[in-house]
Formats: sequence, structure tokens, C-alpha cells
Amino acid sequence: MRYLGVDYGSKKIGIAHSDENGSLAFPHSILPNNDSIIDAFREIIKEEDISTIVIGESLNDSGDPNIIMKEISTFKEILEKEFGLPVELEKEFLTSFEARRFQSGKKEVDASAAALILQRYLDRKTIEAKRTT
Repeated sequence: MRYLGVDYGSKKIGIAHSDENGSLAFPHSILPNNDSIIDAFREIIKEEDISTIVIGESLNDSGDPNIIMKEISTFKEILEKEFGLPVELEKEFLTSFEARRFQSGKKEVDASAAALILQRYLDRKTIEAKRTT
């Protein structure tokens, strides 16, 4: 089972993908958030054989949805309708900050933030699976 991680931004979207086992996340690319974004997703989903999409849930310090969360929710609905895949939310609190810290300000921050979001999701799913067995 392969997963696609998404760090949504109004100008660009960071993309990550998992390994075949769904246990490790890797930065993939950064896409411009424009009219061709769904076509770009279609290509990546097919190329990477994605079965689930994980989007960063953007909350403020109090845990409430911030300004961009409305756009993220709309984008999530579009992806669900367009691809018929499960689209999950995972908290993205400070992922861009963490990515910048690890990369010393390199350009790939959005893709690395997407990988951090996806890795958190994968780790949480692993822990949940162990608890139920």
C-alpha cells in the first residue's frame, strides 16, 4: 500500500510518497498550485500506484482551523471526488519549520514538510495497529 503526502499551500504544494510497505515517507516534488494541479496529481497517483492521500491539517496554536484550512478542506473534497481514493488529514503543526531546520533553508522545504506529514501519519497508523493486536 503506497501513500501520497501533501503539504498544501495557496501558491505551491509539497508532495511526498511512501515506500511500497507504507512505512517510510520520502519527499517527491513541489508543484505549482494552478489550474493543472489535478492533472499533476493524476500522473503522480498513477506513476506511484497510490492508494491513500494524506493532507496536512492546518491548525493554529489553539488547535483551531487557521485561514488556509478552508482551502485545504475544499481541495480534499476535490481529490476525493476526482480520484475515488481515501483522503486523510494529519496535523501539520510546525512541519515547515522542522523541514527548514533539517535542510538549512533549501528550496525543497515543501516536499520535505509533506514527507514529515506523511511520516507522522504512517507512524500513527503503525502504533494504532500494534495496539489492536
